Amino acid sequence: MSFKLSIGIYGLENLYGGNPRGLIEVAQKAEAAGIDQLSMTDHVVMGNRTDRYPYGEFPSPPETPWLEPMTIESAIAGGTDKIELSQGVLIAPLRSAALLAKQIGTLDALAPGRVVMGLGTGWQREEYEASGILFKGRKDYLFEQIGAMKAMWANAPASYHGEKINFDNIYNRPAPATVPCWVGVKANEENSKLIAEVADGWIPIEQDPKVFGDGVKALRNAFDAAGRNPDELQVRAMVEHKFGADGNPDFQATIDTIPAMLEAGATYIEILPLYFVYDPAAFEEFFGRLAEVKKQFS
Repeated sequence: MSFKLSIGIYGLENLYGGNPRGLIEVAQKAEAAGIDQLSMTDHVVMGNRTDRYPYGEFPSPPETPWLEPMTIESAIAGGTDKIELSQGVLIAPLRSAALLAKQIGTLDALAPGRVVMGLGTGWQREEYEASGILFKGRKDYLFEQIGAMKAMWANAPASYHGEKINFDNIYNRPAPATVPCWVGVKANEENSKLIAEVADGWIPIEQDPKVFGDGVKALRNAFDAAGRNPDELQVRAMVEHKFGADGNPDFQATIDTIPAMLEAGATYIEILPLYFVYDPAAFEEFFGRLAEVKKQFS
């Protein structure tokens, strides 16, 4: 059962003394090894109540630098040729539909056919308040945003009229020929219908295949109901990073979770190198090991 490999590059700049330019080297080494995709996590600002993080313990203190994904991926685009550029996830409502359409269109111009939107809403109220954007209704805005961006890319001039976004006769160029859109929200019945209407894939929050597998089933049903081929649904799932009795990351135990993820419907498997790589010199070997894992399932 084949799949594509994605790496989350969160935190890897710290291996280069905090220099973001190091991420270009990471991407180049991943591309050379045959890794299919990279993704970046997004936070515009961080409040001090990380204890409110709803998915377990937050991985870093609030003063941790968060690099802006579209900026970094534009730099990576200039240093690579094949690897896909995605986000995991970009908090889309913190950017206007017009601005995000411009950012994605520009990134696609730098990396034609390699951009995969990974969009979500985030969890932190303070982030919205600091950006002057309503926290309530952010999911509704996200799905309108996707529709509005597609309208801007498909038409020149473009018009769009929704409950939250409205414009007439505007031009937003450059426009990508096509950019897949994956959404990171819970795949309940309502969201599955919305994803099937305007998006192409799903980024589950859950890592347990037994849990996100139910979401895949709901989405496939929604795709079918919308007249779309369920087999075209893309699902990027994060591995459950395993640790040994000594507390150290266990690479093989982590890799052993992949078959169940594929059985549950994952088409992309994402892994975080920060758990396994502690020196830039080790990236080539690590990515080579990942490439060998991928071959085992080909």
